[in-house]
Amino acid sequence: MTPPGPVGDRFRRFRERLADEHSNQPSVSAPGGDLTVRRDANRRRGGRRGGGEELRVPEAEFTSYYGRPVLKPPVWKWDIAAYLFTGGLAAGSSLLAAGGQLTRRPALRRAGRVTALAAVSASAVFLVRDLGRPARFHHMLRVAKPTSPMSMGTWILTAYGPAAGVAAIAEAAGVLPRHGLLGLAGRVLPPVGHAAGLLAAGTAPALATYTGVLLADTAVPSWHEAYPELPVIFAGSALASGAGVGLLAAPPAQAGPARRMAVAGAALELYGAHRVETRLGLLSEPYRLGRPGRLLRAGRLLTAGGVAGALLGQRSRVVGALSGTALLAASVLTRFGIFYGGVASARDPRYTVVPQRERVEARRSGMDLPSDRAAPPAV
Repeated sequence: MTPPGPVGDRFRRFRERLADEHSNQPSVSAPGGDLTVRRDANRRRGGRRGGGEELRVPEAEFTSYYGRPVLKPPVWKWDIAAYLFTGGLAAGSSLLAAGGQLTRRPALRRAGRVTALAAVSASAVFLVRDLGRPARFHHMLRVAKPTSPMSMGTWILTAYGPAAGVAAIAEAAGVLPRHGLLGLAGRVLPPVGHAAGLLAAGTAPALATYTGVLLADTAVPSWHEAYPELPVIFAGSALASGAGVGLLAAPPAQAGPARRMAVAGAALELYGAHRVETRLGLLSEPYRLGRPGRLLRAGRLLTAGGVAGALLGQRSRVVGALSGTALLAASVLTRFGIFYGGVASARDPRYTVVPQRERVEARRSGMDLPSDRAAPPAV
């Protein structure tokens, strides 16, 4: 007896489907006879069993079961992109100031030291803004983990900031009176400032590149896969921005180190950008498409234009200032382009799923035995 209600209806349809499938099986006539195959009329009409609609499995989409992205996008906002720029600007400015100090170019030294202090102060503001509470930065100093880019970055900033500050304050020695306590401070500040400037310059390469390591240490696909190139790009961008400060502030006669920094920084930055676009495959798309692509292309054009102006207009203060402005703008666009490119790769699940599948297939093919080893030896 068939149970009543909806359950009974479903059970009845299930029995009828089984009977229909059984009736479609081939049947054999008497021995020696022909094989008789009976097909359902619906099959003859449309190839569909039972007269219902043809069932199709929906195409796979790169989303999770809950309709959310496979990877959670970064929660960082524009202030972290600005932090990336100001940190590189501070590092490049300290290197510029050290070059001016060692070659006795006071205009370069003064511009580099003042800009370094202003940039690292702005970096602290952007970082605290992202952390939410200043005490969180202090809490990072309780431990030192060499395997954590965030921990190492905190210590780098702690070592660099006071050195850059003392070097910038030493530039005020020339305006202090020559007698009394202020006169003593005016005589002590220059040698102390020289030592602090060299210390800041020694810490500057780590400050310029650790942010690239920090981004590559995340799970964001286009950041993580570009771990060899991001520090190179950030180092080149830092040198170019420091060179821009020198070209803006120093007269052409003293801007020789700034021009050499501009060439070196542009070479590193353009080389790293070329590697990102050619080595990453699918994961290079976020750096070429949409807003990140526009920012990075504009940054490369401004970098090339700034270097060309610095080399061709060595005797013109106006051309030097325009070249410095172009290099600074290029550094801003590069940092923001890298930042938004990584965010775009995290929001599209395709950049997470497809490379994972490719790595799995590569491991599977690497584990397969060659044909000569897979065959058993002949006896």
